[in-house]
Amino acid sequence: MRPFSTAIAFAIGPILASLALCGAALAQPPYRLPVVATFSILADLARNVGGERIEVSALVGPNGDAHVYQPTPADGKSLGAARLILANGLGLEGWIDRLIKASGAEAPVIVATKGVSPREMEEKGHIGEDPHAWQSVANAKIYVGNVRDGLIAVDPEGAAGYRANAEAYLAKLDVLETEIAAAIAKIPPDRRKIITTHDAFGYFGAAYGVQFVAPQGVSTETEASARDVAKIIRQIKAEKIPAVFLENISDPRVGRRIAEESGAKIGGALFSDALSPPDGLAPTYIDMMRNNVRELCAALGK
Repeated sequence: MRPFSTAIAFAIGPILASLALCGAALAQPPYRLPVVATFSILADLARNVGGERIEVSALVGPNGDAHVYQPTPADGKSLGAARLILANGLGLEGWIDRLIKASGAEAPVIVATKGVSPREMEEKGHIGEDPHAWQSVANAKIYVGNVRDGLIAVDPEGAAGYRANAEAYLAKLDVLETEIAAAIAKIPPDRRKIITTHDAFGYFGAAYGVQFVAPQGVSTETEASARDVAKIIRQIKAEKIPAVFLENISDPRVGRRIAEESGAKIGGALFSDALSPPDGLAPTYIDMMRNNVRELCAALGK
């Protein structure tokens, strides 16, 4: 006969093992809907709408340039596993359709700019659509609505949460829009003219009354020629444009040359097509817009 203590051990051993297995199962993180956004700004908007129910990845990360991005095999794998794909549209991601086809992805694609009134822009004699619609907060609100509807379509069980998250985030964007309008209103109208090294702020300028002049076209694939630079320098001097701004995705040498030869002040960094890393000045869309307005006011308000 086994000792009493040994018998107890044999009896409770399977129970303890079962409890351990249950504990391990409970320790597993909850399933999150895999969502892929084409670039960091769109990914941030999606996180605010999806909350803890989704897992968002961005193909083009912080300080990346979606215009000239070269997809990797890992991107195709991410798209293949996604339940929802978010794209900006308006020609920003010229590579996305080919990548989706090559990846065999079957997830629906939501175009975040659906419903936006696109601006026309001339580049090297050709008229095209300006893809940088997020630079207007009013357009960012349209993005949020499209993301919300896309998430509800693929995950109807989370509909109430997605709607609540979207409503809360839209309220934050309302506050942001009021802040921007109030800040720009303090800048004298005749000083609301700046040079940027990449033409990404047309929607911002139209929404808030700032004139942006860029030596490059809508795409960073288009480099400024010596003639372009000379023309910009003449324009700065003729119109007394007070500042030149550099962006986080552009080659700063063009902007520095223009500033040196024109006498215009170099302003702080503007974030145009991408957020900063998490420890930077613009890790979220709201941070990005506030940073840009702060830099504009510092350079133009004097």
